[in-house]
Amino acid sequence: MGGPLPLGDPAPADGLLPADVTADPSTDFGVYLHVPFCRVRCGYCDFNTYTSGELRGARQNEFADTLAHEVRLAGRVMDAAGPRRMASTVFFGGGTPTLLPPGDLARMLDAVRAEFGVVEGAEVTVEANPDTLDDAVAATLAAAGVTRVSIGMQSARPHVLAVLDRTHDPANVATAVAAARGAGLDVSLDLIYGAPGESLEDWRASLETAVALQPDHISAYALIIEDGTKLARQIRSGLVPMPDDDLQADMYELADDLLAAAGYDWYEVSNWSRGVDHRSRHNLAYWRGTDWWGFGPGAHSHVGGLRWWNVKHPAAYAQRLAAGESPAAARERPDEEARRLESVLLRSRIREGLAVSEVQGEGRRAVAALIADGLIEGGDAVRGRIVLTRRGRLLADAVVRALTV
Repeated sequence: MGGPLPLGDPAPADGLLPADVTADPSTDFGVYLHVPFCRVRCGYCDFNTYTSGELRGARQNEFADTLAHEVRLAGRVMDAAGPRRMASTVFFGGGTPTLLPPGDLARMLDAVRAEFGVVEGAEVTVEANPDTLDDAVAATLAAAGVTRVSIGMQSARPHVLAVLDRTHDPANVATAVAAARGAGLDVSLDLIYGAPGESLEDWRASLETAVALQPDHISAYALIIEDGTKLARQIRSGLVPMPDDDLQADMYELADDLLAAAGYDWYEVSNWSRGVDHRSRHNLAYWRGTDWWGFGPGAHSHVGGLRWWNVKHPAAYAQRLAAGESPAAARERPDEEARRLESVLLRSRIREGLAVSEVQGEGRRAVAALIADGLIEGGDAVRGRIVLTRRGRLLADAVVRALTV
């Protein structure tokens, strides 16, 4: 079920934005659809997800219609904030969106299309567990307008999957990729490294297996131990060891070497693609700070500098919408300094980097030292951009601290 929602100002029941918040029609607009259902809870997961025994009155078979109700409410809210923008990207995340019938996902996308429109050539992504994506599902998604699937492979090693509480058969990753390819969909594979008991050779095997499937995009995330998760409790009680930072660094360097050799370019600290056209446009919009509306329980939104987030539990979410109310729980408007710091944090992670002019005070004076330490590219800095070296990617948090003092 994830951690608690952030604090903020109360959101009004009608969902209307403050009168001085206006949407810029010249900026991209993304749509995120959160499907919070999972068959089992992975031991490392801190996302807002629910198994069947945790729904307490919410019904999966009613979810698509409930979310479509929120989409229609959003259309009315956006009318008061300026002209509606068509969605340039749509992303179904979770949870496991493909636990729902593909026809339900199609209806949710149709609701977005009817209320906002979807631009021609938009990127439309669905996250999928390997066990839930077959030829029929992939064909239905493609027919609905989905263009891309992100498959949760995580590892090729059964013992690593077991530590993570992943239940899929590793062999089904290839089956899912083939189904997506057969339907004409782009494919991304998600990997996790640094699980307790995972060796460097285990990780090499996972990378080589992923590369052999020739996806368009690969994400590789270091395992983070989140408070409140099963894995955190296991580590605290001594049942499994804490991930080793030095080993995780070796794993990252191995990933960067193998993926580069296979033709994948890094474009964000944890993401590689076969050329610019296969980068995740939806996630890049987050890192660049553009607008998006998040639909579903616990989803977050950002429009015109205002942020808000929905109630977390699917039952509370459904109850509010049934009563004709917005599911937004609270909202905030970060000040200029907070937005600047966040821009440095996010934009420094991507290949294009951020302008040196965005860094102020002591942070600007730290640039020369960061170049000398091999953390940012000297040539790019001379041209006015701050771009991380590979060593800088490994120490990205330290770079951000130096730039934001």
